[in-house]
Amino acid sequence: MEQLDPDRLSAVQLAAMRRSLTSGRGALTRRSLLRASGIGALTLGGLSALTSCGIPPARRESGAAAASADHSDQEKELNFSNWTEYMDTSEDEKSRPTLEEFGKRTGIEVKYSEDINDNVEFFGKIRPQLAAGQDTGRDLIVVTDWLAARIIRLGWAQKLDPSRLPHAYANLSPQFRSPDWDPGRSYSYPWTGISTVIAYNSKATEGRKVDSVTQLLDDPSLKGRVGFLTEMRDSVGMTLLDQGKDPANFTTADFDGAIGRLQKGVDTKQIRRFTGNDYTADLDKGDLAACLAWAGDVIQLQAGNPDIKYAVPAAGYITSSDNLLVPAQARHKANAERLIDYYYELPVAARLAAFISYVCPVDGVKDELAKIDPALAENTLIVPDKAMTAKSHAFRSLSSEEETAYEEKFTKLIGA
Repeated sequence: MEQLDPDRLSAVQLAAMRRSLTSGRGALTRRSLLRASGIGALTLGGLSALTSCGIPPARRESGAAAASADHSDQEKELNFSNWTEYMDTSEDEKSRPTLEEFGKRTGIEVKYSEDINDNVEFFGKIRPQLAAGQDTGRDLIVVTDWLAARIIRLGWAQKLDPSRLPHAYANLSPQFRSPDWDPGRSYSYPWTGISTVIAYNSKATEGRKVDSVTQLLDDPSLKGRVGFLTEMRDSVGMTLLDQGKDPANFTTADFDGAIGRLQKGVDTKQIRRFTGNDYTADLDKGDLAACLAWAGDVIQLQAGNPDIKYAVPAAGYITSSDNLLVPAQARHKANAERLIDYYYELPVAARLAAFISYVCPVDGVKDELAKIDPALAENTLIVPDKAMTAKSHAFRSLSSEEETAYEEKFTKLIGA
């Protein structure tokens, strides 16, 4: 008999995740134009692991995992699971310089695995062990904010010891300091940030700048050449901001208003289509004149096409993050905390940022990054300045009921 799990994913939520994995943010690789998946689509087995029968939810009111024995003093090792191409490598790709430096400095051997291909599949892999109170074999993992929130809520993440995180505590960028799913960063620290902005092909717009969602939806010169994203939080979040609403504090009526605004764009054929990562090819060719885009993609596109421009709307932009967590029952929590803190040292953070080209969550990294590449240091898509940081907004956490209802409305809108 199936047990009640308040965090069980609905059919609508699973469909939205499939969409993300096959065409959205989850389908992209970390440094190329494709951002995260080495696998492609998720298998039915991986999805079913999220809603399997007989696994108790192991919910704890505190959100904290039960304390487990830490073997860090006796075992100088650390098992670290991350996404592909999300760590600096040498030119011959035979070594990972910052990880090797950490090992030499601390004597801790890092067993680094690029075994996270997408959030849903990875959660399906570790969920049975976490639910059973068993060690996953991993001391440190990197997952996107919505999954980090779920793991923390279920009590499957260990609370971090701030005394072992002096650099992380001091250098964490203000815009990432207190997400609603982990206030004060008690359980997590961001590995990198992901920004949603407006990108446009200046050749296709005949030199006109495109810098607002209002312009995307109302400018007649863009009709039929506008793209929005198949990721609900990005498209609705950016529309909420344009309407003067706060994505961190909105009502269902606000959400419905944003959906209605986008629906008008569909009905009038202002919006060409809702896209996943495939917008990059259309934008590069000029088939899309302007669209919502992920900042990492913009940096890559600009390297090959000087006509690709971007704008941060005056109303603001949506930011999400990939986050470091120590799973429940991990054997080497203190070693993991030392590694987290190490990557918040400014020279180390700069080396990582120079390689992966996503938003660096480490405040004060600019001068160190300039020593490596002055152009990267001046790129606000990697190192946001104060003006850009002030425009950053996170989409609030949703209850399971909200997510189901909102995804149903969004799925109907985009015709998925």
